[in-house]
Amino acid sequence: MKLAAWCIGILAFLWMPQLNASVTVLLEEPYGYDGAFGGVGHVAVYLNRVCAASSSSLRRCDEGEYGVVISRYDRIGGHDWIAIPLLPYLYAVTKPEDIPAYADDDIVASLRDHYRHQHLQEIAADDPLGRAPGGNWVQLVGSSYNRTTFTYQLETTVQQDDELIGWLNGRPNRPLYRVVTRNCADFVRDIVNFYYPKAVSRAIVADFGMTTPKRVARSISKYSRRHTDLEFVSRVIPQVPGTIRRSKPIHGMAESVFKAKKYMIPLAFFQPYVAGAFAAAYLVEGRFKTDRKATIFNLEAVESPLAGDERSAHPGGVNALSLSIEASAVKPVGK
Repeated sequence: MKLAAWCIGILAFLWMPQLNASVTVLLEEPYGYDGAFGGVGHVAVYLNRVCAASSSSLRRCDEGEYGVVISRYDRIGGHDWIAIPLLPYLYAVTKPEDIPAYADDDIVASLRDHYRHQHLQEIAADDPLGRAPGGNWVQLVGSSYNRTTFTYQLETTVQQDDELIGWLNGRPNRPLYRVVTRNCADFVRDIVNFYYPKAVSRAIVADFGMTTPKRVARSISKYSRRHTDLEFVSRVIPQVPGTIRRSKPIHGMAESVFKAKKYMIPLAFFQPYVAGAFAAAYLVEGRFKTDRKATIFNLEAVESPLAGDERSAHPGGVNALSLSIEASAVKPVGK
């Protein structure tokens, strides 16, 4: 079993050149401080027939290209949104055979800096000493080393893609990020609603009027149930195995309080009515479960998804399957 074969299978599913164009919401689990305290994670959008002309402009894909991931970021390159090809976004490499089977901090830092040096100088240039700069640019490449991603895909049309390219390329790409009103989830909400008006909405109760990553996924899943004529598929892209800390479950705003004992127990003791309000907000409007047992791809037969009874051969689901890859299979960076 090789991680590269598994990743090619994931890419083949996401790309599907023989089928319709698609828009895919990438719901990414939180890690680091976000995982420890808030847990809202990140959300981006993947387009399988749209590619990056540059980090801040789009074009139609050429044959053999996998598409682009676009998302809103804070303080990166003076742009509102950044476009990154799918494979670098997930794994910080340009060829599937260069994906390491095991990752630690040094491997990931090297992969990210190599890709940045080759492709992202315009938004993350070397510092005066020729070294990698600080800042949030690391969020642009190698997402799958830090977190598990859940995908929610709806079919689109080539005409819709062309209209989106014109819309995004035709307006100023200047910083707009605001935590409450213009965050990453607001950007993805706008993109999905461009294809399917009113498909994604804010959660007035559960998220206190904000748009959260989990709300976007919940909305698109609900939309697919109302429009059964549209092809809808959900999958999971597991975090790459290694010594990097595993990502945490993703939460909405009320849910992050309701499910955290460190918040809920003191709140219930000192302010029981407030605690009850958080619980009610979550139960009424905030429930949505990401599926860690969602279909993943067989490492040996990339065209055959692994699901149902076949999972019994891999106790523990995604993590056990990932960890079955030996650390000795690490590929040297750049080879």
